[in-house]
Parts: sequence; structure tokens; C-alpha cells
Amino acid sequence: MASPHISVPSHAVGLVHVKVRHTSRFTIVGNHLAQHRALSLIAIGLAVYLQSLPEGASVGIKSIASRFPESEMRVARAMRELETYGYLGRTRERLPDGRIVPRTTSYNFPEAEPEAVRETVREVVRDVVREAVRETPAPPPAPEPQPEPATAPEPVPVPAQEPEPEPDTEPEPEPEPEPTQEAAPSPEPAPVPEPEPRPVQPTPLPSRHRPAADLLARLRLHDPRLLLSARDIERLAPGLTAWLDNGAHPDAALRTLSACLPEPLHNPAALVAHRLTVLLPPPLPAAPRRTPAPALDDWVDCDGCDRVFRAPEPGLCRDCRLDAASVPAA
Repeated sequence: MASPHISVPSHAVGLVHVKVRHTSRFTIVGNHLAQHRALSLIAIGLAVYLQSLPEGASVGIKSIASRFPESEMRVARAMRELETYGYLGRTRERLPDGRIVPRTTSYNFPEAEPEAVRETVREVVRDVVREAVRETPAPPPAPEPQPEPATAPEPVPVPAQEPEPEPDTEPEPEPEPEPTQEAAPSPEPAPVPEPEPRPVQPTPLPSRHRPAADLLARLRLHDPRLLLSARDIERLAPGLTAWLDNGAHPDAALRTLSACLPEPLHNPAALVAHRLTVLLPPPLPAAPRRTPAPALDDWVDCDGCDRVFRAPEPGLCRDCRLDAASVPAA
């Protein structure tokens, strides 16, 4: 009889799990999501990916499609599936500055409340800590120190004291110490008042850059996100002055700098500095030189028929010259 193969698993067919205990960077996913009967595999994978992201991550359709090989249409369809079954919520909120931004909420359980989820996590952690404390064996008590037996101290012989002889004369009184004058405490110095902080005043711009600085300050009228500080305007004004020197119209410069802003906009000053450098228009070509028109002759009277015509000097008009040329010479 042939000997059995130890390396062959006990189950010849079916799924076999090889599990490793995770200690960091893992996400807990419920079977109600992983084995959902109605969701597509793309929607289940998208839900797991969203639950693994940290708070505040960008989860727009374009950003997710750039991360995975699926198209934007398939990502949008998967998001609609998750919204239908309560694993995803998408709303729009208005910020204090008036902007409307999208907000996406990922639920690890359909339509779970955030506070209830946090309380459930606290209870799970509390139960795990209790189980760990219950399973940890208590250390054995330390043995109490045995007191040493007390021994009686040996008597120390005291030498006999001889009686002191009585003095024949009374002892002289000791001189009393002279009272010393205590040093008067030095007066504490008066506290010096700290100077009040003064606001930092921006360096006055040259008059040449003042129109560019005014245009940069008006950018926030086109979009509130383009709010620049006084220091940023002072730094960016020379770049916009180059635009104006090259013939750019102020309204065209404002439209170019405020068009197609990214979402979200973290550093408006850096964006404006980049566009001022990259989108600098070329200077206008020089206008072609025009040839001056020839000067016109003055009006003169014809010597033959008194007709008025233009000529550099008085004489006959064209008809009189033709008539004179057609008459044969006598």
C-alpha cells in the first residue's frame, strides 16, 4: 500500500485561507459589505478603498479614476450603487466665506450615525482591554521580610566625674554684644512696561507698480479664494507690471489669473505667482511705418479758359494743352 502524501491538503477542492495577524495598517470590513448580493465587485472594492482612506482625503470621481484603471463612468456608477444601499453619502455644504464645497461620508455600516460608530468602537476597545487584563496572570506576592531578633545592647562603662573646685572669686560678667544695624532692604526696581507690538507696515511700492498692486487686490472680487495679503501683493506686483508693459489689458489679466482655479485651492499666492511667470504675454509688435502722402499742388487758373485746376505753377489746363497741340502750325 502506498504511503500517504503529507504535503497534500486535507481538502482537495474549495477555498483555503492562509491568514496572518495584522498589527498595523489594516481595515476591518463587515461581511455584509464584502458578501453583498446586490452590489457589483467594483462598488464593493470602492467601498473598501474609501474605508481605508484617512479623514480629509480627496475622493472625487476624477481623483479615484486617476488612481485605478476604471474609467470615470464606472467609478460614478459604483458610487451611485453605494449611495443606493447606504454605504456612501454625498452632500454639499456652504462655508462661512460663501463657497459651496462637496462632502462625502463613507459608512462601514449602512446609514450608521458617526456618534454611534464612535461609541461602538469605544465599547469594542474597552472589551478587548478587559479581556487582556483578565487573561494576564497576576504576579506572585513578594515574600515579606523576616524581622531580625532584637539583641540587648551591651552596657557602656561611664567614667566617674570628679567634682569641680569652687572658684574663689565671682566670674566676671561677659560683655554684651553691641547691637548691629540691619541693612535696610533695597527697594525693588519698578517694572519696565513692555512696548506694545506695532503692526508691520508693508513697504510702499513705487508708483510704477501701483496699478498692478490694485489689480492684484481686486482678484478677490472675481473669486473669494484669491485673497492675497499685503506682503504677497508687494511681491507679485512687479510680475503683473511686466504684463501691463507688454500691452496686456487689465481686465484680460484679471480673467486669465482667476480662470479655472483648482479645487481645493491651498495657496492662492503661489498659484498667481506661477501664472504670472508661465502665462506672461509677449510684447506687442512695432507698428509698421506709414509712407507720408505726397503733398498736393495748389489751385491755379487756366490762362486759356479760366478753369481752376491743380498745378505746380500757373499755365494751361489739360484741355487747352490738347487743343493747342491739335492746331497745326501756320
